[in-house]
Parts: sequence; C-alpha cells; structure tokens
Amino acid sequence: MTETFGARAVFAVVAGIARPALNLMMGRTWERFDALPEGGFIACPNHVTEIDPLVVGHAFYNHGRLPRYLAKESLFKVPVVGAVLRATRQIPVARSTVGAQESLALARQLIDEGSVAIVYPEGTLTRDPEEWPMRGRTGAARLALQTGAPVVPIAHWGAQQVLPRYGKSLKIWPRKRVRVRVGDPVDLSDLMGRPVTRTVLEEATSRIIAAVTAEVAVLRGAEPPAKPWDPAVHGQKATGRDFGAAPTDGEQA
Repeated sequence: MTETFGARAVFAVVAGIARPALNLMMGRTWERFDALPEGGFIACPNHVTEIDPLVVGHAFYNHGRLPRYLAKESLFKVPVVGAVLRATRQIPVARSTVGAQESLALARQLIDEGSVAIVYPEGTLTRDPEEWPMRGRTGAARLALQTGAPVVPIAHWGAQQVLPRYGKSLKIWPRKRVRVRVGDPVDLSDLMGRPVTRTVLEEATSRIIAAVTAEVAVLRGAEPPAKPWDPAVHGQKATGRDFGAAPTDGEQA
C-alpha cells in the first residue's frame, strides 16, 4: 500500500526511540515472518504483558509492515500519545455500539488499503495462571467475518520476563530474549457469508484462540491446557489489575 509521508515520518521517529531501547533490554528471534500475507490482514497476538505491543510492533516494523492497533479510545485523549496515535493512523476502540461500528469501519478501510490491523483476541492481559491465551472475545472474529481478511495468529514469549503481567518495574538484567512467531492463517472459510450470529462469532473466536495457543506452545515447548482459561468460571473480573483468583506474578511459572 502507499503510506503517507507523514505517517511514515512519525513511525520512523517513534521507531528511532523505541527500537534502541528494546534492543538494549532484550534479544530477539523472529520466526516465519516470510509467511505473512502480502496484502492487508488481521494479526492476532497473545497478550501477557503491557509491553508486548511494542515487541510485536517492533517485529512488524522491521519486516516492512506498519502496525495498526485497535487501541482504547481513552489513549487518544492523552497529550502527545494521542497525537502520535492519530498521526500513525491507529484505530480507537469505543465502548458504545456506534463507536464500535466506527472502529470496525476504520479497521476495514486500513485492511483494504493493505495494512496490518492488530487485534488482541483476548481483549486484555491473560488471566491464565500459567500465562496461556485465555478465552477470547469476539472483536477479531467479527472484523474477520465482515472483511474476509486473513487472520494470522502471532505468538510471542519472553517479554513477560522483562515486565511481568501488571508489573511495576522492568527486569532488564540478566538480558532476556523474546521470540515472535507467525502462524498460518486461521481457516474461517466455512463461516464466511453466513449470518454473523453469536454462535458463528464464538466458533470463529475459538479457532483464533486455538491457533494462537498452538503457536505459543511451539515457543514454550510445552503442552497447553485442554481448554482456554475462562475468567468468568473462576470468578475473575474481565478487565483491570485486580482480577481475583489467578496467582500473583511471583507465583507464576
């Protein structure tokens, strides 16, 4: 796609600040980025720490793709941060029905232009005590079914050692290594063109989460749980730092 000079310039400035800091804090291994689709697509990463958007964005930027995140609308109101988000054409996500539809419409426009729309299918940091992907929300599935765009699972592991989930300080010594891996697009072909019902959305979401989990398992060299962690079943809040039953960071593997 043809990016505006302004967007590329702001990306270059942000990258010039963020990349040296990330390279200082952690080594990196990027796997299978040659398998990314050439046109627009939806990227779905797992979410284990507040800094993983920087890690994933770093990987995409270094492979010539400008990442566009679906980000909380409130971030666009923060001085400087909001200006950067707008200049780089990030996508504000509103809680209202009308705002949510506008977010999806903007994401669809960017995908049609050939951009990468990055959507966290879990919607927030995982509540799973072992940090596996938890049960997903339907935003990524809805966008995929409305646009027909490929959904690419993205797995990363290691960034949580630098900043633990909801941690307050960076742990940069000894230097950590983060791995980011691209999976094959999720097959949603049999769901395309059908009415977008709750059942269809949940089936698509389950497939996306399963695909992300499978790639995380490759990075971790471990067997994932048989079923994704469901916060509601465990009496946990869906959002926020105080999410109840899961262990603290110091207790996690």
